Amino acid sequence: MKEMPVTVKRSIELLGLFLVGAVIVIGQTILMPLLMAFFVSLMLLPIFRFFRRINFPEALAIFLPILGLTVFAGLIVWLFSSQIGSLVNDFPQIKQNISKHLGALSKWINESFNFSPDEQLRFISEQSNKLFNSAGSIISGAAGSVTGVLLFFGLLPIYIYLILMYKNLFVKFVFMWFDPKQHNQVEEAMRETEGIIKSYLIGLLIQITYITVLLGGILFLFGIKHALLIGIIFAFLNLIPYLGALIGNILGVLITLSSSEDIFDIIIVLAAISVVQFLDNNILMPRIVGSKVKINALTAIVGIIIAGTMAGISAMFLALPVIAVLKIVFDRSEQFKQWGVLLGDERPEKSPMNFPAFRRKSKDVETIK
Repeated sequence: MKEMPVTVKRSIELLGLFLVGAVIVIGQTILMPLLMAFFVSLMLLPIFRFFRRINFPEALAIFLPILGLTVFAGLIVWLFSSQIGSLVNDFPQIKQNISKHLGALSKWINESFNFSPDEQLRFISEQSNKLFNSAGSIISGAAGSVTGVLLFFGLLPIYIYLILMYKNLFVKFVFMWFDPKQHNQVEEAMRETEGIIKSYLIGLLIQITYITVLLGGILFLFGIKHALLIGIIFAFLNLIPYLGALIGNILGVLITLSSSEDIFDIIIVLAAISVVQFLDNNILMPRIVGSKVKINALTAIVGIIIAGTMAGISAMFLALPVIAVLKIVFDRSEQFKQWGVLLGDERPEKSPMNFPAFRRKSKDVETIK
């Protein structure tokens, strides 16, 4: 049989990418909780297996890990809401601090750009009117978002329960797609996927804990108000690689500005975040997760932005583990191995332009490091 031209193969691959993207955008309400449930199920799988080894009924062995996860999530929500409540209680002081900072900012703008306070007020008034005119659409969008969040977290435990219950059926379904000669390779990919996802997600839970304790503790020692709230917000935003840390810095500064009149407190917050982030990136997280998920920075950032654009915040959190799973699959497929190279961080030692050996696909099965 005549082999399909390379241009046709690449065209089919790009068309497939486009169709997958369209399916994600159209079906994000269904796919995002299902994908999240799949990853969480992998994380809970060792607990489920432990309960089964000590002869717990299957239904109870599935229910108990989900219950524990629900309690853990409830404690996090309670801790966060209590910190928000503390912030709300300080509203009079916050209002006074914001007025002082806005006055200083207005004076600086007037001196630097010759933009008088009256002109500034006129500009703010015009922008406020535009905001109020679109308030209806904003409120309806927020209501839709709340509904989507409730639906997401309502479906999550149901999906987790059913995925764990029917896991053997799903595994059989996967094997049936491949020739028996390929089953060892498929099994290897599935076990590596399970190991990487478990390691990554458990590492993220540990990361949330130590960042909250470290950052909140450091800021508390320096007398920064709402130190624990800043620590919690930064810990969760840091789950979004690269972009989350930037947003966390901005929110930390804004919370500090609203609760303190001293500009030096902002320097303390930024310095503390920098120290904690350095420890996290270079010492703690590599030791906890290891070097299992090795995705190049450009792919990670672009993937996170595309995921967020297509399916919202939940997709941004899931982008990196999804890319890691795709790399496992691509590395084990001769047809798609070049995509695995594109996603990975294994740079050729020398330029493929000058050394033809670096242009070829490796014959050995590569492993995500």
